Formats: sequence, C-alpha cells, structure tokens
Amino acid sequence: MKIVVQRSKEASCIVEGKTIGSISHGLVLLVGFTEGDSKETIDYLAKKVLNLRIFDDENGIMNKSILDVGGEILSISQFTLYGDASKGNRPSYIKALNGEQAIKLYELFNHTLKEKIHVETGKFGAEMEIKLINDGPITILLER
Repeated sequence: MKIVVQRSKEASCIVEGKTIGSISHGLVLLVGFTEGDSKETIDYLAKKVLNLRIFDDENGIMNKSILDVGGEILSISQFTLYGDASKGNRPSYIKALNGEQAIKLYELFNHTLKEKIHVETGKFGAEMEIKLINDGPITILLER
C-alpha cells in the first residue's frame, strides 16, 4: 500500500463536472494498493496518517497531527502509484492490485479513517479532476 499525503488548505474532487467530495483544511490522500495488502496494512497506515505530525503548532513547528488541528481528509484511489516506468516509457501497472480487490481495501481504509475523522472521497475507478491548494507545500510518501 502506498499513500501520497499532501497537506492542503482546500481540495475537491470533480467527476463528470460535479463536485463529489471537498474539504477545507486537512489532508489529500492518494491511495494505491498492491498484492499482499491487508487489514493489518490498512490499520497501520491509517494510524500513521491520523498521527502524522505535519501541522504547525503555536511556534510554527510541524508538531501537530490532523486530529490535533481538527482537519478533514479527501481520499482518492490512485492505482498509478504502482506504475513502473523503469523499462521503456510506458508505465506497467502489473504491481497495482486489480479493481475488484482494491475497491474493498479502499473502502475499508476510508471506513477506518472515518472512525476518527471526517473523510470525503473520490469515485473509485472514475476519471477524476482533483483541485488542491497544497499547504506548505508538504508532501509525504507512506508505504508498507
């Protein structure tokens, strides 16, 4: 499982011209799955996302989590995180988990986050337009 975490001032997901998810202050997560990912993987990375100290404290030091600052999450499925362009110019996605399995893990991941925080999502498998004002910019890659 890979997650690109982006601290954001605001973000939204648009599908077919309609906004289907939007947040103000918080995190945008681009989430991809691979063979071997499990509930254990999801639990570990959900906890990591929720406790990642990348928000400023009163001294301007990144020392607070999204839970500490009352932020929101926009979670977007992103199989292309497993794109491999090491050979040639056309990425191979063979390491990305197939859609039928990945959607179950994606839904479980979002459900796990929703137990602690407000989460908006994109639409799994859809062509999405993501609008994001990156705050910082702060971008972290998590993988397990």
